[in-house]
Amino acid sequence: MEDSELSSSIEQYRRGRIDRRDLLQSLIALTGSYMAAHLFLESSGLAASLVSQVETQRTNLDAQTVRYPSGQVQVEAYLVKPNRAGRNPAVIVIHENRGLNEHIRDVARRFAAEGFVALAPDLLSRVGGTASMRTPQQATEAINAIPASNSVEDLKAGFVYLAGLPEADPEKISSIGFCWGGWRSFMLATEEPRLRRSVVFYGSTPARGLEKIQAPVLAHYAQLDHRITGNAIATEKAMKQIGKKYTYHVYPGAYHAFFNDTGPRYDTAAAKLAWERTLEFLRSG
Repeated sequence: MEDSELSSSIEQYRRGRIDRRDLLQSLIALTGSYMAAHLFLESSGLAASLVSQVETQRTNLDAQTVRYPSGQVQVEAYLVKPNRAGRNPAVIVIHENRGLNEHIRDVARRFAAEGFVALAPDLLSRVGGTASMRTPQQATEAINAIPASNSVEDLKAGFVYLAGLPEADPEKISSIGFCWGGWRSFMLATEEPRLRRSVVFYGSTPARGLEKIQAPVLAHYAQLDHRITGNAIATEKAMKQIGKKYTYHVYPGAYHAFFNDTGPRYDTAAAKLAWERTLEFLRSG
């Protein structure tokens, strides 16, 4: 990869001539593959910090890295707040099985730009954090070794942390999770009765605890994600039988991870519609 070409792509992004996805596509062309570009974004402090800085400046947000206690553990998280007075609705953004990467930080910024206080916990904090992982694959291996109960406890502690912030309305805290995080968003609803709304993107349904859910649940599935989407009808039936609110949408022609705009399966139309439905859901009631 030529340094001059890399510098040119970054400068165009900095000046607003290309967006974040265009920057990634440029890196793919320069590095030769999606994986190489993705690894570059995740391993290069320059690239990751640049994206965060530019996106934050464009939307006039307050973004910072914070830590909150979960039992004896300190959980690191990315916190983004809208720069406006008063209490705001809040959302816990739960990452996929690659850890807290730039895509999830960007989702948090999008929520803050829409008026939400967004907290994206790094659920690899117990094993050194996402930044300590050499590759996304190593992050996935580490995540798979963490007991599910630990990640749910860390999310519950994140709820408590958010509820204590002066900028957040403690009665309007919701959650959203993607894939690995989708199950945890659903599971958090079974463990935290104060949760206002739960959003699930192509995540599994918990095998237990549905009867304890107080929050309405919205789920987004991809038509071609045969491993996950087939659970939607059974979940709808189970939730209806116990009097719980559950709505789901299936996006035609879309694949698993269609919302991730740094990935090869990103679907522009499906992601846009799912985002609009998610905002409407979180703001309703």
